[in-house]
Amino acid sequence: MASTVWKGHLTFGLVSFPVKLFTAARADSISFNQLHKTDNSRIKQVIYCQAEDKPIPRSEIVKGYEYEKDRYVVIEDEEIKKMAPPTAKVMEILEFVKSGEVDPIYFESSFYMSPDDAGEKPYALLFETLKRTGYVGVAKIAMHNREHIVIFRPGVTGLMMHTMYFAHEVRKVEEFRTDTTVVKEQEAKLAEMLVQSLAATFEPEKYTDTYRDNLQKLIDAKINGQEVVTPPHAEPAKVIDIMEALKKSLAVAKKPVASEAEAPKRKTEGKKTKAAR
Repeated sequence: MASTVWKGHLTFGLVSFPVKLFTAARADSISFNQLHKTDNSRIKQVIYCQAEDKPIPRSEIVKGYEYEKDRYVVIEDEEIKKMAPPTAKVMEILEFVKSGEVDPIYFESSFYMSPDDAGEKPYALLFETLKRTGYVGVAKIAMHNREHIVIFRPGVTGLMMHTMYFAHEVRKVEEFRTDTTVVKEQEAKLAEMLVQSLAATFEPEKYTDTYRDNLQKLIDAKINGQEVVTPPHAEPAKVIDIMEALKKSLAVAKKPVASEAEAPKRKTEGKKTKAAR
């Protein structure tokens, strides 16, 4: 089990029970170190004081808030800790809303929420209730040096929690509009047929990070002194006639693709038919 990132109590009404949170997902990318170009030695970043014109150790760094140009007020770490709200140990449910009303644009990070000691029964009751009603919980919690509004919902086997962006953090772009009057009915029907032809059950395991895989192949080839093979780059087709493009796309989508096992069989059947003739 992954390490716990938060422990406390989940409360709603007079009900309270202990829970703990685990990080549900994290980005997995290839990272590089910065080297000196002439000798490939690892560089070291130096913290430098402009006023004294010299490098300084990290132990001499404090937090400062700029309230006017080049004027700062110093805030100590202990002072920040004392400002932690009650939600640092208690996740308070504010309300329940229908899941369909929550725009995914507000989702920030995902966590697994599991019951802590003696919390199994109320946890299971809440999980089952949310599944039956279609509601999700809206709560407040403090962690990682800030307070969050969170959504918690029933997952496949337990409760999931998502930290949310506050309304002022989500950009409101007034120009972001779609003019649907330019769409012709025949185009819409063809587009719907194309969508239906490509419809499938969502299986996240099918999708891989091709860019990361290509980078890893590049690194492995360089380590082993092999030739680096550049992957082909597809050029996007220029769409001139949208109707014609839709028809061609639909024809390609409907065309059956022979599996590797079926291909030899079809070739053999073809030869038998020719021989019979």
